[in-house]
Amino acid sequence: MARKVKLGVFKFASCDGCQLSLLDCEDELLAFSAAVDIAYFPEASRVMRKGPYDLALVEGSITTPADRQRIQEIRAESQMLVTIGACATAGGIQALRNFRDVSEFVSVVYANPEYIDTLSQSTAISEHVRVDYELRGCPVNKYQLLDVITAILHKRRPNVAPHSVCIECKRRGTVCVMVAQGLPCLGPVTHAGCGALCPAYARGCFGCYGPMETPNPRALSRRLVQLGASETDLVRLYRNFNANAEPFRVESTSHER
Repeated sequence: MARKVKLGVFKFASCDGCQLSLLDCEDELLAFSAAVDIAYFPEASRVMRKGPYDLALVEGSITTPADRQRIQEIRAESQMLVTIGACATAGGIQALRNFRDVSEFVSVVYANPEYIDTLSQSTAISEHVRVDYELRGCPVNKYQLLDVITAILHKRRPNVAPHSVCIECKRRGTVCVMVAQGLPCLGPVTHAGCGALCPAYARGCFGCYGPMETPNPRALSRRLVQLGASETDLVRLYRNFNANAEPFRVESTSHER
């Protein structure tokens, strides 16, 4: 009988939503558990066994010196490391701190700011250690997550499409909200994975899945300006769940006054 793959699931600064996506697999977990030995997963079990691990799934961004040290330790004891979700792949919503002075926030929020030990920025896991694969989303799509794990088990490439949310709209027959209603939408520059959920309910895409491969946000911004968007609107549009992803960060910064 083949040895099971030893799995560790780890959390940094995040809301736990991507770990819950794994637990939401429900029936699929039965087949999954036959091939994987879940050695460390505090969200799901009190049993926490030490590494080394064949596969580590990491949720959350690096926001403190302790985080920075801990991710180095996890990388050292993991054969493969996959980051899951917007926080782990781009810094998450908490990366909004990257555009302002964190010390000012700390002094306003906390009665004793001298006790707060934090980094000036919230950053992706890949900025600190080598990452074998990144899976985007806020939260991740559970079927994409299962496919990535299955691909690793069978030593093949994951079947995660690189196209934009616009393709998902076409496939489900959703009329373009930007063309038909003039609504601001990040669909043309956002990675597929959500099934075009927001446009299906007559809402523009918020960019939960981060930049698609080779996005062109500058062209999208020009079109949004034609639809009435202001410079401030553009900054706010790109500074969402994936504010620190490079294409979104660069584009939002170019519209700051």
